[in-house]
Amino acid sequence: MIKISSIGKYLDQPILTAKLNKNIPMLMCAGGATLLGNNINQAPKGEKAKTGLKSTIILGTTIVSAIKAPKIAALITKRECAKPLKTIIKENSELITNYLKENKVSDGLETILNKAKTKILSLREIDKLKKEGNKDFFNKLIPPPENIKAKDIFKEIGWLSTYGAIPVAGGITGGVIADRLTEKDWKNQIPNKINEGIYQYLANIFLCNIGAGAALGILEKMNIKSKAARCVGMVSGIILTGIVGGSAMANYIGKKVINPMMGKQNSETRTPELLDIGLHADDIATVSLLSGLKWIEPSLPILYSVSGYRAGIGYRNNNPPKTKG
Repeated sequence: MIKISSIGKYLDQPILTAKLNKNIPMLMCAGGATLLGNNINQAPKGEKAKTGLKSTIILGTTIVSAIKAPKIAALITKRECAKPLKTIIKENSELITNYLKENKVSDGLETILNKAKTKILSLREIDKLKKEGNKDFFNKLIPPPENIKAKDIFKEIGWLSTYGAIPVAGGITGGVIADRLTEKDWKNQIPNKINEGIYQYLANIFLCNIGAGAALGILEKMNIKSKAARCVGMVSGIILTGIVGGSAMANYIGKKVINPMMGKQNSETRTPELLDIGLHADDIATVSLLSGLKWIEPSLPILYSVSGYRAGIGYRNNNPPKTKG
């Protein structure tokens, strides 16, 4: 029977994470093309060309910014970028070759190790390697998750928050450009895009990260190292700061700052919806990353691009935009 710990090791394979990273752009482009087709299909007969142009611009800027976000955020926050697949394969090959030269292993185990140089191992292969292989070597080949220390928490939070801001900014930029090219009253649509961007960033990204990081810092000071306790603590921090506080803060900024600055007197209060709750899947990714699970990281461009797209279309609970007059 395969042990649960072997499942964790399977997911922790650096080659698995690197291959996910490599394929994310293709998956995002495919998803964007599907959404574009759906938008055009649902548009009224005389609006299909305009809808296609607007959706293409918004989706394009959002997807490109989400794909580029990891490297940009790493550069800004001076965080080490994820290793490319070629580098990991090279390191694995050297590590395994040296190990096989110095240690006698069974034919079955040698076959598994040779496969591990360039390919993802199956659960059964991981389980066999875990049972029969050298523990120290196994942890070098597939490093175990490391709990982030208190001193590193807000550096990681800074990276995540910068990362999330880039697709949102990309979506807003694309939305404004798309409206400028297709709408006469394009300036009247800008407040909705900015307000939605603020809502998405504060309620679904930034404050959730802050809440998770603050909770993790408190647990670290209390010397609580249990992964379960850390997860519960971070989720509690997310609920208090992001889900509860983020929505209220974003609406307040929209009403008191953005709308008056843009000459918009009427304002719709943005209320959380089912998709907004679903968007907090990126908070689970945050919790997982702060718990040391690096295989979650490749999913972030997809999760953050949803917030970017919603900012780009200026989503406001499906309410039609209100103008002065």
